[in-house]
Amino acid sequence: MDWKERIVLNPEVLAGKPVVRGTRLAVEFLLELMSEGWTNDEIPRNYPGLTCADLPAVLAYACEVLKSEKVYPVPAGEG
Repeated sequence: MDWKERIVLNPEVLAGKPVVRGTRLAVEFLLELMSEGWTNDEIPRNYPGLTCADLPAVLAYACEVLKSEKVYPVPAGEG
């Protein structure tokens, strides 16, 4: 899934948060719904601007962001 076709970042929409193209539905909002147990059928039914193909793009975007995240351990005794 190429998330770049479906997820956009526009500073004029939701302060630049990643959203599904053509909507104001933020990736983080949709991830939250998924984490709460909403199914891939329930989400588009409740948010008609979405398609079932948008949801894998949301997950692919989140995966890519997490892969690029850098984590630096704090040495013992600091922090």
